[in-house]
Amino acid sequence: MPKVSVIITTFNRRHFLHGAFRSVAAQDYRDREIIIVDDGSTDNTRDDAALLPARYIWKENGGISSARNAGLNAASGEYIAFLDVDDRWKKKKLSIQLEAMEQADALLSYTDEIWFRNGKRLNQKLKHRKYSGMIFEHCLPLCIISPSSALTHRSVFDAVGTFDESLPVCEDYDMWLRITSRYPVLFIEKPLIIKQGGHADQLSRAYDSMDRFRIESIARILDSGVLDAVFAEKAVRELAKKCGIYAGGALKRGKKEEAEHYRELAASYAASHRITS
Repeated sequence: MPKVSVIITTFNRRHFLHGAFRSVAAQDYRDREIIIVDDGSTDNTRDDAALLPARYIWKENGGISSARNAGLNAASGEYIAFLDVDDRWKKKKLSIQLEAMEQADALLSYTDEIWFRNGKRLNQKLKHRKYSGMIFEHCLPLCIISPSSALTHRSVFDAVGTFDESLPVCEDYDMWLRITSRYPVLFIEKPLIIKQGGHADQLSRAYDSMDRFRIESIARILDSGVLDAVFAEKAVRELAKKCGIYAGGALKRGKKEEAEHYRELAASYAASHRITS
């Protein structure tokens, strides 16, 4: 069995596939398998994938979570690495991560990133700062772990479960909340992936507000009972903040009932956890 299973997920992005594959094939770490999961593409991705020395899985379109889960189900490696098809790995990513994880006895690591949007390099903002350790509270405002940068021991997914297929976006945010509430994380301060944004078909562009999905994830992990008192308080306070912002936006759109729903939701969780402002 390979030590690392690399899962490349794609949907109607044939023009990115070879670049993503090459960035994996160029790794100096060789004890790995490459799995391409095609989430129902209609752009002849299958023809290009047939030319690559990788395992190809085609499935009916079900979204990014279902594609990653299909890859997880097919993977045989001890470690799991995901790569979104429009991202790229720098050379030695896998070997650097594995060595650092073995030295630190870590089950999950992630790396720094280089960002491009429409071909122009971007600087990360302070809110995107990354941390090591028990970083749950740092993951509450927004997702700071890119799936393409993470390397995760299979046992972590066995413990926390797979990606939530009911979430059309923010599925990575939901996953990292579940993981970081239970496991310490190792941050490797080297930019070992290249993220390419600005595409017209990016999922984040399809929704007016991402926070409603983050609110759903916070509420769900609070309901699960896995959080200790400290993490639960931080989660309730972040939920209240996000509900307030979302409710304000709903009011501006003339959706009074929706605004009231989120205000009541925040008040309900604050009361149930006996948290006051």
